[in-house]
Order: sequence, then C-alpha cells, then structure tokens
Amino acid sequence: MKFRNLALATAGLFVLAFTSLAQVTAIEGDVKGTDGAPLKDALVQIVRTDIKGNYKVKTDKKGHYIYTGLPMGTYNVTLLVDGKEVDHVNGVKTSPGDPVREDFNMKSVAMDKATKQAEIQKAVETGQMSKELEKSLTPEQKAAMEKQIKDQSERMKKNQALNQAYNDGLAAENAKQWDQAIENLNKASEMDPTQLAVWSHLASSYQGLATTKTGADFDSNMQKALDAYGKALALKPDDAGLHNNYALALAKDKKFPEAQAELQKAAQLDPPDGGKYYFNLGALLVNAGQYDPAADAFKKAIELTPTYADAYYQYGVCLSSKMTTAADGKVSAPPEMSQAFQKYLELAPNGPNAQGAKDMLAALGAGVQTQYENPNAKTTKKKK
Repeated sequence: MKFRNLALATAGLFVLAFTSLAQVTAIEGDVKGTDGAPLKDALVQIVRTDIKGNYKVKTDKKGHYIYTGLPMGTYNVTLLVDGKEVDHVNGVKTSPGDPVREDFNMKSVAMDKATKQAEIQKAVETGQMSKELEKSLTPEQKAAMEKQIKDQSERMKKNQALNQAYNDGLAAENAKQWDQAIENLNKASEMDPTQLAVWSHLASSYQGLATTKTGADFDSNMQKALDAYGKALALKPDDAGLHNNYALALAKDKKFPEAQAELQKAAQLDPPDGGKYYFNLGALLVNAGQYDPAADAFKKAIELTPTYADAYYQYGVCLSSKMTTAADGKVSAPPEMSQAFQKYLELAPNGPNAQGAKDMLAALGAGVQTQYENPNAKTTKKKK
C-alpha cells in the first residue's frame, strides 16, 4: 500500500517536471549594422513584462543571438549598440516549440527613423498627423506631438502678424507717413522685441517725425528715436552702421560730443569706411552752421581716408569761414584752405566741385595747376 502510494507520488512528480520543462522557451534573431553586414557583440536585452525578469545576450561574429531557458511569457526585446538603444520590439509572446524570431536591421531602422522624422516635420508644418504616424506613436509621444503642433501654429500666427506689422510700418516710413509707421513698428516691437530691423526703422521714423515738429514735440520724438537706437545697439553693439546712424541722430539733437564718440566707435569697428562716418558728421554740422566742429570732422575723415576728395573740398569750405579781407583788399585765409582745394583738384580734376575749388583758389590769389596727374598711375622711363 505504501509502495503504491509512493509510486503514484513519484509519477506525479514526473508529470510536474515534464510540465515545467514544457514551459521553457527561447528568443533568437540576427542583427545587421547600418552597412547591412552582421553586427558582432551587439547587446540584446530581453525584459519580461508580465512578471519580473531581465535577461541579456550578445550577438556572435555572425550577428546571431539566442537566449534559451526563458519562461513562457511576454517580453520587450531591445537592441543596444555602444550602450545606446537602437531599436526595440515590445509585446513578444513566447510559446513552447521553436524559438521566437526577432531580427534587427539598423539600416532599415535608420531609414524608418528618417521617414518618421519627415512625417513628424510635415505634421508640424501642416498641423495634421497622418493615420500611419498616429498609429506609430505611443500615447505620450502623441501628446507631445499635439503640443508641438499647437505651439508651431501659434508661432506661425505670431510671425504672420509680426511680418504684417513690420511691412506696413516700412511702407509707411518710405512714404514718410511717420505716425502710421511708428504705430505699426511699435506693434511689431511688442510682438518680438529682439528684431534689430524693427528698432532701427522705428528710430528712423521717430527722427523723421521730429523733423516736422518744433520745441517740446521735437525734443520728445528725438528722444524716442535715440531710445530706439539704444534698443537696436543693445541687440547688435558691433554694428558700425548703427553707431553711425545713432551718431547722426545725436548730432541732429545737438548732442555733438556724444555723436563724435559714436562715430569713433563706428570707425573703430569698420576702419575701411572710417572716413565716411566722419564725413557724414561734418555734413550734418555744416547744415547746422557749426563750421568749426565740421572742419574737425572733415579733417578726421581725411586722416582716415587720405584719398577722400569730397572731404578735402568740404574741409576747405569750412575753413573759408576764417577768411579775412584787409583794408587794402588783400584776402588772407588759413594755409590749409588752399591746400585742401588743391588736393581736391588733384584727386578729382573733373569732379562736381572742381569749378568751385578753382574759384576759391582764384579768390585766394593762389595759382591753380592746369594739369593733374593720377597719383596711382604708373610712370615709365623713356629709353635713351
């Protein structure tokens, strides 16, 4: 009796052992690199999802991997190369019998990712996700994608409004409709205060409006122009052209020392055009009747650009304010005056101010050369 029960118990153990063996499964596959060749030593991570279980295996020299002895269940299979996840397959269900096969091809994965990225970009631009793309996304990815599409849509609307306000302001500025230009450019600056062109044109429009005003209204608009230039320079402090325009606005507001300082910055930032910046200041000072500082500006322009013909002429004109006539009718003037007109004629013998230079030299009683040679022309010696 005891022996029979023992035999039955033993038979039961064999059944249980056989059943347990029947539950053991395997996962295998081949791994190819981005060049399509077998990938050796790639790590394949196999994680059981229904209960806790984590397994790892590397590919052999043929790019093959296999993991046997896995309990029957559901697994996520992940391919890692150099410690980074390259591809994965979720929800792999194993069953007794032949191993479940999961191959990885990094070349096709790269192509799939590129295609998917293109689809994502298209969705962001159009605001519409294709059904194929939507199916390929996890709920978290889909939520992130929808947020990205919404943000992009809002940015596009903002940019359209910004461009419209800027273009309307620019058109009004060109038409010298200063109030309308200022209204639109202020609107654009509120939408995006980082736009250099907006602040630059806003400054120009305020300056244009100031020229139509007097007294306190002139002062107020000029100050707004200077403030706008300050905003522009804060965005791009190394822009020589901005410093030049800011200097001209300062001079227009009779802030001559500040204007000179800005022009010095412009000349330092852009040495090849340094003479131009000082010439601009000189011209503005002449129009304001400030001949002495204008002469200094033209002289500085000549120092920076020794071939600047117009700077020599304007320098001579400014020095003409120092001409005096003695009782005997003899005219005297600073010696630099005749030198400046002579230099102008040397550099531009047929220039627009050539006749004026000759007339001034004649008034001074200075001899005018009748022929000027190009200082840059090469001379050749005749053979004897």
